[in-house]
Amino acid sequence: MPKQNIEQNIYIEARYDHTLFGQGTPILGLSSLFDEMQKQGYSIAQILDGTGIAHDALTSATTTISQYQKLKLFQNIQSLSKDPLIGLRAGQKQKLSDFGVYGYALYSSRNFQQAVELGIRHIKLASPVLQKSFYIQNDTAIFEAKEIIALGHLLPLICEFWFSSMQTLIQCVLEAPFQAKRLLLPYPAPEYADEYQKVFGCVVEFDAEVMQWHFDLAWLDAPCPNANPITADMCQSFCERMLGDENDEESELIKTIRLIFLDSVGNFPTAQQMADQLHLSKRTLYRRLADLNVSYQEILDSTRTRLADEYLAATTLSMDEIAERLGFSDTSNFRKAYCHWTGISPNQYRKKFA
Repeated sequence: MPKQNIEQNIYIEARYDHTLFGQGTPILGLSSLFDEMQKQGYSIAQILDGTGIAHDALTSATTTISQYQKLKLFQNIQSLSKDPLIGLRAGQKQKLSDFGVYGYALYSSRNFQQAVELGIRHIKLASPVLQKSFYIQNDTAIFEAKEIIALGHLLPLICEFWFSSMQTLIQCVLEAPFQAKRLLLPYPAPEYADEYQKVFGCVVEFDAEVMQWHFDLAWLDAPCPNANPITADMCQSFCERMLGDENDEESELIKTIRLIFLDSVGNFPTAQQMADQLHLSKRTLYRRLADLNVSYQEILDSTRTRLADEYLAATTLSMDEIAERLGFSDTSNFRKAYCHWTGISPNQYRKKFA
């Protein structure tokens, strides 16, 4: 892989405040762990015992959990599991779709460097229990993690799951095998240490003073095959909203509906389908939105308007293609709707950026 002129003084640290360790963040990226435990014969109730997380909450788009709850979940998995490799196995079965809009943002990045920067800056969305950072040292790019609180005997399981998850997600984003250089871990080699080599394919050093994963700097130039600047920008914007960096006054319910819309571009859910995803009745959904002085259609229209503006301003998509992506059966309906939303035609808006 040829090396390009990459900025050498990059240092990115996750926006993460350990004083908020008890507060809720989205429940993302844990499905593969539940799947592996269920294969061993354990019920969801057993896995969740003592966490305070309800079974139904696992499939709700609005569910958040605290890092304390996540640690209790790891404790349960470690004490119950008959398979010492469960962290490595579950990490290798991760899917970008399990990370919601955060996953879509990584998937649609321009290149690996953009995906890394976005991923670290918004890592709070994945409810981390380690402090993450990324930096460059000479010809090596380095992911680094630090304990926020002492994890003790949970550290190996958490590291195995996190690093193998990263390996899998990187390969999903690049649609190619990923080759690291070194993995340094601050705990003794387990009996199954040979499995690390099979999973990561690089030198693994145990009893290190740091938690680091090194890879060649040239990887940062690797293009993402599914790069889409519009999708990436939209996803990043929604990630910012989820982190509370903008539009803090918008209700969590409205934010969640917008996120689901973004995940469903071209095939937006009906109000009934949305209510089903949110585990609400349609009547309750309408009532809650009415309490916020907004309707379901207004949220859909404002989301479509923003998408349309971005497509018109920043892409060469035809009107037919834009109409299809916004869920319109024909272009004339899209034109009429856009005029209704903005007071001008889509062609007039596009001419501003010609």
